[in-house]
Amino acid sequence: MSSFVISLLVELMVCGLLAATIAYCVLLNRRLERLRSDEQALKATIAELVTATEIAERAIQGLKVTVRECDTTLGERLRSAEQFIAEIDREVKSGQEVVERISRITAAARAATAREAAETDGAHEAGVMPGQANAASTLAAATAFAARVSARAA
Repeated sequence: MSSFVISLLVELMVCGLLAATIAYCVLLNRRLERLRSDEQALKATIAELVTATEIAERAIQGLKVTVRECDTTLGERLRSAEQFIAEIDREVKSGQEVVERISRITAAARAATAREAAETDGAHEAGVMPGQANAASTLAAATAFAARVSARAA
């Protein structure tokens, strides 16, 4: 009987170990199911992340193109503005020269007018015709102007 009891005890131990193994397998199966569901959620998250990354890359490419276009347009505008500035500067200098010439001519005309008035007063007293004094003052003004032009040219 002793061998029967030992055999029965061994069978009971094997049965207990099998039951523990089955229970452990059920526990592992639940954990694997949770892991698989987490894996599906993780795959969905990764897919969304990949999609968002692709959209961001396209947006960055669009921004790069826009920046290049803006840089080109801005460069053209700057070159155009520099040309306008140079042209305006030349025009301002020319205008200043014209104003200086006009002021010199005006000063010469005022001086001639003052001399003419003085000569006319003197001519009336001396009996000289007014047209003769006017011609002499115009000749003097023209000579002075020619001298200034030749001095400036030299």
